[in-house]
Amino acid sequence: MTLDAVVFDLDGVLVESEHLWEENWVAFAARHQVEWTAEDTASVQGMSAPEWAGYLARRCGVPDQADEVERAVVDGMIASIDAGEAPLLPGAGAMVREVSERVPVALASSAARRVIDAVLEKHQLTGEFTATVSSAEVARGKPNPDVYLEAAARLGKSGSECLGVEDSSNGIRAAAAAGLTVIALPNPTYPPKPDALELASAVAESNDDVRLKLLAYLAGEPVAARD
Repeated sequence: MTLDAVVFDLDGVLVESEHLWEENWVAFAARHQVEWTAEDTASVQGMSAPEWAGYLARRCGVPDQADEVERAVVDGMIASIDAGEAPLLPGAGAMVREVSERVPVALASSAARRVIDAVLEKHQLTGEFTATVSSAEVARGKPNPDVYLEAAARLGKSGSECLGVEDSSNGIRAAAAAGLTVIALPNPTYPPKPDALELASAVAESNDDVRLKLLAYLAGEPVAARD
């Protein structure tokens, strides 16, 4: 099968923002006298906004307030993005622009729609993407394949025709389950588990490395699984 489209994750691949999500979850829990732990973060990473909001609401003893929880956390994220606290990762902008000149590009993110749009506008990347999908817009969040299948479909592709770039365990699992050829960019703060990493066809050290691997795959050239 020819690989002729690319689907990127957002948090941890294009922007340095995973820590901002955790900070907002911690802050919301603290307002309800609840300690949010690293285990909680690991549990919700990859979930859609409605899913993690429901989890956080239950942890805080307000299970009927998931909508309010989501709004508060997303408002906090938007404020951080507007303040410049979610910078592009080194090489991310050049990677997206160079790849999008060659093939259709989509985004498949667990972030809420407002966050996706704010990040891409902030970094002037909106026009580079043919399609963007939030996992809140599909039935199930990562590690289920739904958001990647939808992103591929919006490009007019099957999963097996697409490359995917992911940094987290659940993201890698989701992209692989959708049939994508996955390049892993392991998040140094929240590294993917070994069993998830094994699902990746290649592992990159940086976005510059990802860019070179993507271009090689798209050109039909061999790519080493592990450099």
